[in-house]
Amino acid sequence: MQSTDLGNKDSGKIWHRKPTPATRDGYRPRRECAGCVAGWRPARGGIIVNIIHSTSDYLPKVLRFLNVAFDSSGDRLMAGDHQGNIYVFDLCGNRFNLVQRAAQACTALAFNLRRKSEFLVALADYSIKCFDTVTKELVSWMRGHESSVFSISVHASGRYAITTSSDTAQLWDLDTFQRKRKLNIRQSVDIQKVFFLPLSNTILSCFKDNSIFAWECDTLFCKYQLPAPPESSSMLYKVFAVTRDGRILAAGGKSNHLHLWCLEAKQLFRIIQMPTKVRAIRHLEFLPDSFDAGSNQVLGVLSQDGIMRFVNIQTCKLLFEIGGLDEGISSSVISPHGRYIASIMENGSLNIYSVQALTREINKPPPPLVKVIEDLPKSKLSSSNLKVKVMSGRVQRPAKLRESKTQTRILKQDLTDNFENKENELSDGLNKKRLQILLKGYGEYPTKYRMFIWRSLLQLPENHTAFSSLIDKGIHVAFVNLQEKYPIKSRKLLRVLQRTLSSLAHWSAIFSDTPYLPLLAFPFVKLFQNNQLICFEVVATLVINWCQHWFEYFPNPPINILTMIENVLAFHDKQLLQHFMNHDITSQLYAWPLLETVFSEVLTREEWLKLFDNVFSNHPSFLLMTVVAYNTCSRAPLLNCNLKADFEYFFHHRNNLDINVVIREVYHLMDTTPTDIHPEGMLGVFVALTKGQYPVFNQYPKFIVDYQTQERERIRKDELDYLRERQTVEDMQAEVDQQKVEDDAWYQKQELLRKAEETRREMLLQEEEKIVQQRQRLAAMKRELKRKEMHLQDAARRRFLKHQQNQREMELRRLDDEIERKVYMRDQEIATTAKDLEMRQLELESQKRHYEKQYSRNQEAATKEIREDADAYRQKVNLEEHMFHKLIETDQSQSLKTQKLIEENLANAEQACIDADWRIQALHKQRCDDQQRNECYQEVAKLLRENRRKEVEVLNAMMRAEAKKWGEAEEKKFHLTSEKRASTLSDASRKGFLEQELSDAFEHAKNPLKQEAPRLQHEHVSSSCLTGTSQLSDVSKMDSSSQVSLNRRKLEWDTTGQDLMEKVRNLRQRLTAQARNRCQTPHLLAT
Repeated sequence: MQSTDLGNKDSGKIWHRKPTPATRDGYRPRRECAGCVAGWRPARGGIIVNIIHSTSDYLPKVLRFLNVAFDSSGDRLMAGDHQGNIYVFDLCGNRFNLVQRAAQACTALAFNLRRKSEFLVALADYSIKCFDTVTKELVSWMRGHESSVFSISVHASGRYAITTSSDTAQLWDLDTFQRKRKLNIRQSVDIQKVFFLPLSNTILSCFKDNSIFAWECDTLFCKYQLPAPPESSSMLYKVFAVTRDGRILAAGGKSNHLHLWCLEAKQLFRIIQMPTKVRAIRHLEFLPDSFDAGSNQVLGVLSQDGIMRFVNIQTCKLLFEIGGLDEGISSSVISPHGRYIASIMENGSLNIYSVQALTREINKPPPPLVKVIEDLPKSKLSSSNLKVKVMSGRVQRPAKLRESKTQTRILKQDLTDNFENKENELSDGLNKKRLQILLKGYGEYPTKYRMFIWRSLLQLPENHTAFSSLIDKGIHVAFVNLQEKYPIKSRKLLRVLQRTLSSLAHWSAIFSDTPYLPLLAFPFVKLFQNNQLICFEVVATLVINWCQHWFEYFPNPPINILTMIENVLAFHDKQLLQHFMNHDITSQLYAWPLLETVFSEVLTREEWLKLFDNVFSNHPSFLLMTVVAYNTCSRAPLLNCNLKADFEYFFHHRNNLDINVVIREVYHLMDTTPTDIHPEGMLGVFVALTKGQYPVFNQYPKFIVDYQTQERERIRKDELDYLRERQTVEDMQAEVDQQKVEDDAWYQKQELLRKAEETRREMLLQEEEKIVQQRQRLAAMKRELKRKEMHLQDAARRRFLKHQQNQREMELRRLDDEIERKVYMRDQEIATTAKDLEMRQLELESQKRHYEKQYSRNQEAATKEIREDADAYRQKVNLEEHMFHKLIETDQSQSLKTQKLIEENLANAEQACIDADWRIQALHKQRCDDQQRNECYQEVAKLLRENRRKEVEVLNAMMRAEAKKWGEAEEKKFHLTSEKRASTLSDASRKGFLEQELSDAFEHAKNPLKQEAPRLQHEHVSSSCLTGTSQLSDVSKMDSSSQVSLNRRKLEWDTTGQDLMEKVRNLRQRLTAQARNRCQTPHLLAT
């Protein structure tokens, strides 16, 4: 046994050398195939390799594998350890790769999705992730479980997946990675397992109370429920397994019993008891077989002791077992094609077993009939000494001669036959030559091994991936309505035929237009209906090899092939051919019906199987020779036929003909036909389908097929248009019919209504006559009642008048009492009102005195406040006048100093002048003085006019301000305080202005000007005078305004008092008038 440690490597080889065969418990290789695991036999117990994963740290430890899963091809498997490292092992390529580090333990794996590079992994955080093995990237992240996911089941199409935890199961769409449905359960019952049945749309849910339900995947409709197990069995189901055809369910638990359920009959049909060593069953798995058509017979049972035992569920025999007490198995998975078994051991390692090695002894063929050759001396050879008796299938050797010894030799093949033997070597260890010898000896292959032999002869590659891609394309348009042309009772058989034909049409476009393809494929579909892949590949191999040159004259029958048959028939039976020609029977009638149906119409099932045992074992021309042999062996009835209808019936129905005679005739024709007309020289040798992908099939006139496709598409569109128009016409016809029916119903209804109306009229007339009579009787009764009523009304009126008189007398008495009471109350109210008026008058007088006192106090306070404000204002005015006079004095002194300085300068100038020009300068001085004086006069006049205008504006502004102040003083006291603040601000501004003027004057005194001094002096004097005048007038006006304000306030108080007294008098007058009116009202009522 070879062991591989992954270590810290991300990729590498699974094994570095092929296992060496052992002499004790190993097997010797019979053939070698480089790079393929199936080319050698494992050395020990069927184990190919043991894989461990250990770390190379300071303290090395072994990482335990937890889950393992195979892909759909069965040649690659995936394993994950408890640290989240996920590896992919390619058993054909001898490589392993680390595809993901999930960083947490994986609880379930699935590697059989539609996209072959993707896989699902359930992690310890209750989430499911989808990764890509090529890019190693996260494809999707699915959440929704609240407990650990322990199972992932993928639909056969790879589109849906079911994840199962103990409390729920969820259905996911793997195209969108969205959750479609969720299975919720009661808290008292947990889920045991939920999974898809193979090759079906059924979901099986198993619960811990042994209840099992089957659901439809698309609608989640409950199809059925299995009945409860027998009462004698107290076992609770823990593990389940289903065969590939979905017919048998195996269930086990904490017991050594296995329950086998038939899902079609929905009943328990067998209970298998395991050996006494088995106390509990931990895992169940069916072992697939390529030749059991999905009805698996071998079941692997993993028990509590770590040993997985494989038993045949039909014979109940123990076939073989893996694992042991020292190397126990924790869990195990079998590849889809049944070649490998991957087991996780209890020590955390991974073992990969070869099923072929484990089952070699079981599948070992029986010993040959003769395997010893005896050489005797030539002198003693005689016919009696070589007699052999065959009894009960055994070979008895002749009695030995005493005088001679028997010598045993092993025959060796010549070296020249090596190449031929290699060509005759088939897959699975079969030899074509030996099979042909066996076939000629027995006439047919054993029924039990026929499918296995056919598969080996045809060398089927079993391209699961390529076939799945063809199946995924769906039903071809050409075969959608297949049941209309070929009505088949079995819906399953029709569905398989439809899928096989669609796959062929998707493989090559010619098959969508081949009308006889269903007839050609139907016998193989019926034979392999449980394995569609084998069925497709058998038909495809038949088309490539035995249907060579059939499509060269498409859409016509293969004229070249029929010509070959006619030539061979002409050589071997000219009379029969001449008979056909005489009755205008061509090869399209006596050969083509047999070829296009591959003899399925004229042979029984056993005859057909026997024939094709020989066809598949020989050259492709064998089929054409069979047509000739069938005609020659039937020459007697054919020569008696004279009508074309008889010939057609003969070649389309079964006839009384021995197939063994036909097959012998075929071999005779194969040997005696000349080479120039032998079909073997015109047909190629057998070519098997390629591995991985199917070969391209284009041996047909492409332009015809394309034209037919276009024409068919056009016809289909025309047919759709016709159908639409026909549907429209039918709808219109239906509407017309419906309208006609409605009209008829309406007319009938109207007729019934008319008749009913006449009936009602007659009834109404009768009723009216009765009503007239009743009215007359009622009128008489009314007159009598009216008379009685008048008497009663007269009596009631008199009684009412009397009662009314009594009521009025009582009302008058009540009114008198009320008047007296009101008069008394009015007197009381008048007295009370008088007292209230006196009290009110006293209150008003006291209030008046209080108001007068308060008014005098307020007047005194206001007068005092005004007096204080006036004193403060006088002090402020005196201070301002003092500052103004000081300014004037300063300006005058400065002017005098300036004038004196000027005069001194002039004197000095005059003294400095020349005596001769003193008169001229004097005159000039005079003229300049006159001019300057004139300008000064004009400027002064201008300033005076400007001052007068400004005084007028100031007076107007002051008048407006005075009027505004009067209004403000009358309205609120707050305006007075605001005026005070404004006055304070104006005082501060005037003070600042005066101080600025003083500073300017002092500066001017220090730097006087010679020519402009008089003018500046005049301007300052004028502005000062103007300002002083405006200020003085403002002060005088403010004094007068304050005095007027006091007088007006006093007048207002007097007016308010007078108004108040007037209101009191008016109130007294109104109260008196009201009292008088109340006194006069009773007298008016009394009168």
